[in-house]
Amino acid sequence: MIVAIMAPRSGKTSGLAIPAILSAPGPVLLTSNKAANDAFTATVDARAEVGTIWTLDPQQIAHHPREMWWDILADARDLAGAKRLAGHFVTASVDESSGSDFWSTAASNTLGALFLAAASHRRPITDVLAWLAMPADRTPVDLLTDAGHHAVAAQLQGTVSGATETRDGIYETARQYASCLLDADVAAWVTPNDDLPEFQPFAFATSRDTLYLLSKDGGGSASAIIAAAADAVMRAAVIVAERSGGRLDPPALCVLDEAANVCRISDLPDLYSHLGSRGVIPMTILQSYRQGQRCWGEAGMDALYSAATIKIIGSGIDDADFADRLSRQVGDHDVQTTSVSTSEGGKSTSVSMRTERILPPDAIRALPKGKVLLLATGIRVAMLNLKPWYKEPSVKVVGPASARATKAITERALAKSIGQDDLGLSA
Repeated sequence: MIVAIMAPRSGKTSGLAIPAILSAPGPVLLTSNKAANDAFTATVDARAEVGTIWTLDPQQIAHHPREMWWDILADARDLAGAKRLAGHFVTASVDESSGSDFWSTAASNTLGALFLAAASHRRPITDVLAWLAMPADRTPVDLLTDAGHHAVAAQLQGTVSGATETRDGIYETARQYASCLLDADVAAWVTPNDDLPEFQPFAFATSRDTLYLLSKDGGGSASAIIAAAADAVMRAAVIVAERSGGRLDPPALCVLDEAANVCRISDLPDLYSHLGSRGVIPMTILQSYRQGQRCWGEAGMDALYSAATIKIIGSGIDDADFADRLSRQVGDHDVQTTSVSTSEGGKSTSVSMRTERILPPDAIRALPKGKVLLLATGIRVAMLNLKPWYKEPSVKVVGPASARATKAITERALAKSIGQDDLGLSA
C-alpha cells in the first residue's frame, strides 16, 4: 500500500512508476495525464509481451485509435453502483470541501437515478445526456418503475415536478458534471460497439494484461471516466480475490499517477484499508500533501497516508508543517558538545550532550532529485537513492522501445493535424 509524495520533475515516474510496472508479475493499471516520454511509452512494448494492452484514451493524450470500449454503466445496475458512478462525475468537478452542498448533492442524486434508469434497460450512457437536456421527459421515470426501482422513480419525479427554478438548477448542475460526455469522441469509448472488443474488469483481474487510462486534467477533462474505470478495476479485483481464496495471485498493480488530477476516487482512503489484503497493490502518486487534502479533505488525506504501509517522500516538499512532521518522525539524536573556559586557575574543558533533529525541516525541503525518505511499517525512517529505469540493464531494450512509442505518438498527431488541414478545420 504505497503513497508517494514528490514534486514535479523529481523522478517519481522514472524512479517509481516505470520500474514497478516493468517488474509487475500480474495485471497492471496506470493512470496518467501524459503519454510521450512517460510511463506509457516506456512500458507499453514490454507489457505487450506478457498480455493484452488496453488503452482508454478518450481525449487523445497518446492519439491512440479507439480499439476497445468499456461499459461504464455495467456496475450501475443497482442503486449503490449508480450512485457511485455519479459520485465520480461530481468528484471530478468539485473539491471535497464543496461537494456536499445542496446543488451538488441534488445533482448527484439525479445523475445516479438517470444512470440507474439507463443501466437497468441496457441503454447507452448517451441517453442520459438526452434526459438531462429535457427534464420534463418521463422516460427515465417509466424505466425506473418498470425495473422495480419505485422509490428512485418517485424521487426523480419529485425533482422534475418541483419548483421550476430548483429543478432547472439541479439539472444544469448535473449537466455540467456530465459535460465531458457531450463530446461524441469521448462518449464513444464508453458506448457499446459490436465491432470492437469490450474491456471487462473481472477478466482483467485474472490476466496479465495492462490498462492505460489517459486523460487531461482541468476543466472539460474526461477524468470522471478515468476514475470510474480505475475504480471498477480495483473493485472487480477485490471481488475476484474474495472468490478465489482471499487474495489475487499474482497481485494486481494499480499505479495512480497524478491521482488528484485525473483519478479522483472519493473513497480511495477507505479502499486503502483493505485493498492490500486482497492482493490489489495501489501506488498513489501526489505532488504534495496539500494536493491530497484538497482532493479528499484533511481527514481523508490523513486516513490515506496512515493506511499506506509504504510512504515515499521525495524532493520539493515546500509545506513547512509537513516538513516539520516528517522531521519529527525521522527522530532526534544526541550530539556531544565540548566547551572550553579559561580562568586564573587555568583552562577547563567540559563535555555535555544535547538533542537535535537528525534531519531538520530545511534539509527535508532541500532533498536533491533522486533521494527519497522511506517510511515503512515497522522500521525507522530511511533515506534511499532512487534507481530510475534508464540506469537499469534493461535500458538497452526499454530505451529504444520508448523512443519508438514516442515517435508513433508524434506520427499519429501529425497525421491527425494534416487530416484536419485537408478538411479545412485548422485555424
